[in-house]
Amino acid sequence: MFEGFWVFPLLGIVAGILAGLLGVGGGLVLVGALAWLLPLYGVPQEAAMHAALASSLASIVLTAASSAYAHHGRGSVLWPTVKWMIPGLLLGGWLGSGVAVKLGDQTLRWIVAGYCLIAAAQMLFGKPRRNVGADSVIVPTGVPMSAAGAGIGALSAVVGIGGGSMTVPLLIWRGVAPVRAVGTSSACGVAIGLSSAIGYALHAPAGALPHYAVGYVFLPAAIGVAIASVLAAPYGMRLAHRLSGTALKRVFALFLVSVAVALLV
Repeated sequence: MFEGFWVFPLLGIVAGILAGLLGVGGGLVLVGALAWLLPLYGVPQEAAMHAALASSLASIVLTAASSAYAHHGRGSVLWPTVKWMIPGLLLGGWLGSGVAVKLGDQTLRWIVAGYCLIAAAQMLFGKPRRNVGADSVIVPTGVPMSAAGAGIGALSAVVGIGGGSMTVPLLIWRGVAPVRAVGTSSACGVAIGLSSAIGYALHAPAGALPHYAVGYVFLPAAIGVAIASVLAAPYGMRLAHRLSGTALKRVFALFLVSVAVALLV
């Protein structure tokens, strides 16, 4: 029944390695690839972007949880910050998915393509993270973090990512050490993926996808990608220590530009 779905674990391996290698960008690659692949599995063309976004976000729940668990073991998750951000992240993810469901396929393609270009520009021209000691104990909390979470959750839901490309710079700007910013962002990604995926499942019209789906979440893609990406991410982290990070980011930035172009062609 599920023959031919082997391509989703392969895609998960690629996304997992990229996430481990670069820390960001895996979700954008997933969305671009799924938008192209899902129509081959019976997903209507007009629902392809919605299904790609929903399935990517559903897979992020397991991936982010695995990453957050690993970072927690190293003491790199600022749980007080996470607690303040979670209400906003949950609300933003729910509202963002509700808005995305009402947008047309082509509009979503333009939005995701635009975000790909912004992420590529950040990789190519962004300044290095400011040097904050790993033993820094700054813990941002309060209503401003909840408000920021709402914005991050909403935009992440619309472009199908875990929010790391927004959460990490925000926390570093607030004075958090980069290693703790990444760990905290991983925990936030669980909330974003969960609320957004549930939103895409419940906001979707009845019979949005023909089979193997809950709302817009195409289960073979979400499950296959999630399991494989969790297994592959550690290998990406190992490669990150052996390869030039600057060169990799430049190559991946160009790859994101190609993803943006492919979405619009």
